Amino acid sequence: MKLLVCLSKTADTTARIAFDAAGVKFSEEGVQFILNPYDEWYALVRAIELRDALGGLVDVVHVGSSASEMLIRKALAIGADAAFRIDDPEPETRSVAEQIARFAEDRGYDIIFTGKETIDYNSSEMGSMLAALLNLPFVSLCSKLDFADGILRCSTDIEGGTQIVEVRPPAVISAAKGLAEQRIPNMKGIIDAKKKPLEVLPASSISALTEVVRYELPQEKQGVRMIAPDDIHELVNVLKNDLKLI
Repeated sequence: MKLLVCLSKTADTTARIAFDAAGVKFSEEGVQFILNPYDEWYALVRAIELRDALGGLVDVVHVGSSASEMLIRKALAIGADAAFRIDDPEPETRSVAEQIARFAEDRGYDIIFTGKETIDYNSSEMGSMLAALLNLPFVSLCSKLDFADGILRCSTDIEGGTQIVEVRPPAVISAAKGLAEQRIPNMKGIIDAKKKPLEVLPASSISALTEVVRYELPQEKQGVRMIAPDDIHELVNVLKNDLKLI
């Protein structure tokens, strides 16, 4: 099988989030980045498992700047065969989908994997966008995936049960928790990753469909205000004047 895994980078969950003075751009200063866990732990590892069981190869693709190359090398260390970076320093979601679709359309991939979402924006858009652009069947939130007799059998957890969807490849699959188990690169994988190809491709000129107007951090929550159980006047004052509830 020929498999493609789409990789995105996200800020580490321990990072302190800040924005520029205009509030329209995320500040990367001092922020540690990681591979998006849904891409790395589930999509990538399941692709490697399928390759090992059925033969073939696993490519990974990322749209972004050279600052992401160390993270891409991690995917190679885990077991991907080759990597591609589309050189776009400030990609927008629709632009990323278009770039990857143009990259993948003539390469004959049997399965294109994405994570179900990124842990920063949680938009869950990439898989469906890719499937629409490539005119391929799409299965979202896949938590179990088997291949037999030319059929992909995908399990999706739904409220009160499990949904089974069968499709013929090529197809786009978005990976959810449970699809595979996280792998830690070993020393051999890290050494081998340095020898594997990482090809940089120019970005296509694609106009963005969305514009960020402003980001704002949530307001700080106020502390608890204690009112004595017999102080009815204070309670009424708070409800009426402070909270405007009466």
